[in-house]
Amino acid sequence: MTRPSYPLLRLMLLAALMLMPAIGHALDWDIDQLMRNLAQTRSDHASFIEKKSIAMLDKPVESSGELFYTAPDHLEKRTLKPKAESMTVDGGTLIIERSRQKHRLQLQDYPEVAAFIDSIRGTLAGDRHALERNYRLSLEGTTEHWTLQLLPVNEKMQAVVKRIRIAGVRDAVRSIEITQADGDSSLMLIEKLTTP
Repeated sequence: MTRPSYPLLRLMLLAALMLMPAIGHALDWDIDQLMRNLAQTRSDHASFIEKKSIAMLDKPVESSGELFYTAPDHLEKRTLKPKAESMTVDGGTLIIERSRQKHRLQLQDYPEVAAFIDSIRGTLAGDRHALERNYRLSLEGTTEHWTLQLLPVNEKMQAVVKRIRIAGVRDAVRSIEITQADGDSSLMLIEKLTTP
């Protein structure tokens, strides 16, 4: 085996030194850093397209509309197509409006629904402790393209949701994929809009 020449060795050393800041930054990337990045967003407005795959149906059901978020716990999903519907979560209250009917639920009375909603709100707020009350977290990727996986830790929640995968770019959530315990699933693609 021949030894690398001195100029080649110098070039390799220079390349390694240039990569060190990037490597150091990658080593700093973890769930805490992601949560800090996400927590910087105080309000957001986005469009969404959601596809739900349900075993009883031949093809996925598609809906679209807008999402609104205001830190720390206001979340609104306005479905515009195929028909108008809105779901608003403010603190511990969920309001569902469809066909001129309005339903108000207290999340404390529906712990599985609350855990699901908190998976989204906790991520948007960058609240790791809220997420870890109901999920085991794992993170893949880099600051530029990341995926946060949430696995339910509570048996009742495991009977409903197998996993939630939230993917994003830097401090923006771009997709939410939910796999239910019964095999049904949904994928919501999110595109940031200008905050109104």
